[in-house]
Amino acid sequence: MKQMKINKNYLLLKNWWENIDLTNYEKSFFNREIISFNQQLFRLKEKKIRISAYGKSGVGKSSVLNSLLKKDRFKTNIINGTTREIQAEAWTHKDQTLNSVELLDSPGFDFCNIKFSDKVYSCINHSDLILFIVSGDLNRNELSEISSLIKDGKKIIVILNKIDLFNENELKEIIENIKIKLPKDLNIPIIINYENNLKNYISKIIDQYGEVLLMLNSLQLADKLFLQIKEQRLKRRQKQAQSTIGKFSTIKASTVALNPFILFDIAGSIALDTALISELSKIYGLNLRSESARKIFKSISINNLFLGVTQVGINTSLNLVRKVSFLTAPFTNGLSLLPYGPIAIIQAAIAVYSTKILGKLAAKEIFMRSKVSYIEPSIMIKNITFKEPEIFNHLNIYLSNRKINKNFVSFLP
Repeated sequence: MKQMKINKNYLLLKNWWENIDLTNYEKSFFNREIISFNQQLFRLKEKKIRISAYGKSGVGKSSVLNSLLKKDRFKTNIINGTTREIQAEAWTHKDQTLNSVELLDSPGFDFCNIKFSDKVYSCINHSDLILFIVSGDLNRNELSEISSLIKDGKKIIVILNKIDLFNENELKEIIENIKIKLPKDLNIPIIINYENNLKNYISKIIDQYGEVLLMLNSLQLADKLFLQIKEQRLKRRQKQAQSTIGKFSTIKASTVALNPFILFDIAGSIALDTALISELSKIYGLNLRSESARKIFKSISINNLFLGVTQVGINTSLNLVRKVSFLTAPFTNGLSLLPYGPIAIIQAAIAVYSTKILGKLAAKEIFMRSKVSYIEPSIMIKNITFKEPEIFNHLNIYLSNRKINKNFVSFLP
């Protein structure tokens, strides 16, 4: 049953990825991210979970991984900073759903001689499970790293290593202090590394949740890449949309200022606004028919009092003044035309301002509608149900931060 689920999600994710139409510019711009995601997709297909050891220098990351392997595969030394680059080893583990387990060792995040520290963090961030190794109470830097990993939606287990340095009471105090500093709603496990305690716990996690962690991490990485692509596209489309809104503002201002006929003025404005919405829909990848564009215009005008009033009420009143001025000109020797110019300028200014407001509101409306035209990875994550919510509470943190940090409204015109 579990094997069927992981295969199904792999096919869904593969199909989603194959249907994203990337430009050559985007392929070049996101080259590293695309390679990393394809590697994760391959690991999902091969049912290969990746577990990384992470922490500051000297906490014994390599020795912890060696204790899992029961072999000295990762280099250890009494000198801090022995590990200077990412190292990987296969861990033979009997599991019915996973084909293999890959253990990753990493340099200490505080080791100043690390080259490409962002690349190291990225590699850790692409892991399905992170063993955060400590050798005592958490300091400020360690808490900062844990916080970053939590925001990125990573599943973390804190491993307390080098326990021989402390007596029983000190050990209890350290564990309590760590618990106090960690987020209460996540229930991050704190496991002491002694004898087979750690190996038994990690083996249990892999047996029960390994394929789910692998699947969730793949979906999260897909979602992060999706958000990056969408953000980059919106930034580029923002300029195009602003240019389009500016063009329609100029046309409408000229039309309103020069046209003395009320009905033609209102009809022309509505036609231009509808055309603007249609153009914006093409920019944001949602081709609307004229009827749908008119419905959006009507909805925006009704819901936005100022826009509705300026589009119809104020302009109608000013047009009446202009029409009276125009018709009475022969009887006043042209004196009645004096307010014609200033009124036309005011109407032109109102036309520009109201068109810009309409354009911004329409772009937001179109963008919200366009999001439901395909299945996003985040929706796939939300559709997964878990019997053990305490194990997967980190997903709620990821999804909430996703809403806060990825407010794309700022990238609209």
